[in-house]
Amino acid sequence: MKPDRRSQSQYGLNLRIVENGADSKKGPYDDEIVARIGTEIALDPTVLDTYHYEGWKPVHHDLLVVCAAVEFADRRRARRATQWSRRIKITVPVFELAAWEQSDVRVHLHDTLRHLTGDDWQFSFFQAVDLDQSGERQHTLPFCNNKKFAIAYSNGLDSRCVSGLFDSGDSLVRVRVAKIKDSIKDGERPFDQIPFAVKVKPSRESGVRSRGFKFAAITAIAGHLSGVGQIIVPESGQGALGPVLLPLHNTYADYRNHPTFFRKMEHFVTALLGYSVRYEQPRLWCTKGETIRDFLAKDGVRRKSVLSTRSCWQQRWNARFDGQYKQCGLCVVCLLRRMSMYAAKVDEPSDTYTIRDLTLTRYEDAIPRHGCGRLSGTMVEYGIVGARHLQQLADMGELPDTELRPYVFEIARATGLLERDAIEVLKRLLLQHAAEWRDFVGAQGQSSFIESWTRGACHGRSKRNQ
Repeated sequence: MKPDRRSQSQYGLNLRIVENGADSKKGPYDDEIVARIGTEIALDPTVLDTYHYEGWKPVHHDLLVVCAAVEFADRRRARRATQWSRRIKITVPVFELAAWEQSDVRVHLHDTLRHLTGDDWQFSFFQAVDLDQSGERQHTLPFCNNKKFAIAYSNGLDSRCVSGLFDSGDSLVRVRVAKIKDSIKDGERPFDQIPFAVKVKPSRESGVRSRGFKFAAITAIAGHLSGVGQIIVPESGQGALGPVLLPLHNTYADYRNHPTFFRKMEHFVTALLGYSVRYEQPRLWCTKGETIRDFLAKDGVRRKSVLSTRSCWQQRWNARFDGQYKQCGLCVVCLLRRMSMYAAKVDEPSDTYTIRDLTLTRYEDAIPRHGCGRLSGTMVEYGIVGARHLQQLADMGELPDTELRPYVFEIARATGLLERDAIEVLKRLLLQHAAEWRDFVGAQGQSSFIESWTRGACHGRSKRNQ
């Protein structure tokens, strides 16, 4: 009897990755989606050459393909409005099949992604045959033997400041976690761009929590090739812990920069690569404002080095002004950036943000009347949610130890701290954040729309958003 194809699928998404030239016909399930390496998953040979150094192995190539497959699946299948978790099954061709079929590799891969995204991930692997994809060209890394750390480097404030704090004697391997090439630092070409791009049909899914896995895996590959066992995670305390301490309503907590995720990632990397790695979070107990201040206190550091960074989450079309791509100035990361710059006594140019003036009584009056293009109708919602998040994080500093203990338990286990010590450093972080947030909001004036938003008001919202 011919099987009922539709009844065999147990997953929200069945994704099969195929090599160029391979049969791309669908498998046994009607809802299976096929993504081809070279089309939907594009591995750029010129960028891959920046990774093909001495020690490069096919398993590194496999890991890049797995990262791309995870990103494709995460972006392809939107979550249900009434249910966060999705069931995702991915079938991937790999060169080092024996390595990927090890039980501990599978267990740690599933566990890491489940913890990161809140989804049920399952993987099947089969033998890849196109050896040209992996590449045999290798050359020696142009490094001296003084490298101590690897760091995921973006154009953000934290990565700029933390790399500056730790790059003593050119000791950092910077791994550029961006889709576009950055200017080469100190003549270092390796790892200057993410070596793959994913082309996927748009969906309503915008969270893409799996980016944390991609960045951590690519940095681990670079660290492995460079002989570096320590990877610095540059995120400061509010960004690392805040999304778990205060998850958005009806969403799974965001663990992308939380120490529990990195402990799981270490187990996976060690199982797959046989490489002992440690993701260090040196600024976990510091605010972003303290990180900026400490960086600027170093000899020879100029303030303009932090002004050229970018923090905004908004899309390009949503924050343009006078034809230029601006930071919106209102989303939670922009507000965190602005309060942190204020705490570090850094004055930013007036044209840094599309929404410049936060002292106004009405949000609508802060929108530029000319040259602004169109601002998303949800921009004010991002602002209100962001202001409330930063206020609620500040309020947590006043909680008794008994109410903080559930959050501290997993932090203490992941960092190796005693619970009483974890509570102490967490409270110090929250109280420092509260002081910085209070000063920043106060500087906007008692009648500002930001101040009213911290109290839960919807002041300044347009009628169509009410």
